[in-house]
Amino acid sequence: MAEVLAWLLDSDPALRWQVERDLAGSPPEVWEATRARVATEGFGARLLALQDPDGQWAGGAFFPAGFKGSPEDGQPWTATTWSLNALRDWGLDASVLSGTAELLERNSRWEYENLPYWDGEVDVCINSWTLSNGLWLGADVHGIADWFVEHRLPDDGWNCLWVEGAERSSVHSTLNALKALLDHEKAGDPVGSAADARRGGEEYLLSRSLFRRLSTGEPIAPWVGHFSYPFRWFYDVLNAADYFRAAALFDGTTPDPRMAEALDLIRAAQQPDGTWLQARRHPGEVWFEIDAPAGKPSKWLTFHATRVLGWWDSHAH
Repeated sequence: MAEVLAWLLDSDPALRWQVERDLAGSPPEVWEATRARVATEGFGARLLALQDPDGQWAGGAFFPAGFKGSPEDGQPWTATTWSLNALRDWGLDASVLSGTAELLERNSRWEYENLPYWDGEVDVCINSWTLSNGLWLGADVHGIADWFVEHRLPDDGWNCLWVEGAERSSVHSTLNALKALLDHEKAGDPVGSAADARRGGEEYLLSRSLFRRLSTGEPIAPWVGHFSYPFRWFYDVLNAADYFRAAALFDGTTPDPRMAEALDLIRAAQQPDGTWLQARRHPGEVWFEIDAPAGKPSKWLTFHATRVLGWWDSHAH
């Protein structure tokens, strides 16, 4: 573990401060100083420098301006929403982006029906990121939290294809909705129906052991155990377990035992040297690479997996 920890600490500030806080047990003055460097060094500084004068990245809300690609080309990961997601995930202090919320309110519109940026649109995952990013930057996004309550499906989850008539939830959409609703509660906003929606969505995943079909008990698909970073919108059991760790710490609860098999999948993927491998690269244009190529040891996945297993193992099961 000492060698793996040293390897993880030899990282960009965007990852290093999290390793210091959550794995190395460094005092706040250490990891907070490293976190402050995200704005001026490495990945964070590079991405900040790519922001357009109108507050956007790549000239668009979800897609780069003028994007006319096909699904075979992959999803571009360079536009405003993806760039904000990355900076938020890396721990950038929102004050560094002072004025961005107002710029996006004036200048950014969704590709779907030209809707205003902070109003969200019809896609569950897009609305989840908009809610989280808006809370982070101080935009008025309270209406989006209500939208999630109103758009739960009868099985208590969500599906981005609801607008096309989907009546059964998707693990991808449900996990992303849960992340945003947790951020909503962390921000101190009223709980009530939004909190109930989060509990229902959690039960949707837990009743399936995070990766099994409720109808047959069979795994949903092989990709539930294929881990990749950045997580993007894709579901896997590491991404889900990482959410449940954050939710349990916020709620002051212990791990749900129904996650045991999923944690076994995560543990089984650990390599003899203590690392986890990047399973794949999601196709699509990026500003720059931040992690290992497919098949190579991933610092980000190793960090997340080590942290999740440490949390799980610290409680008796």
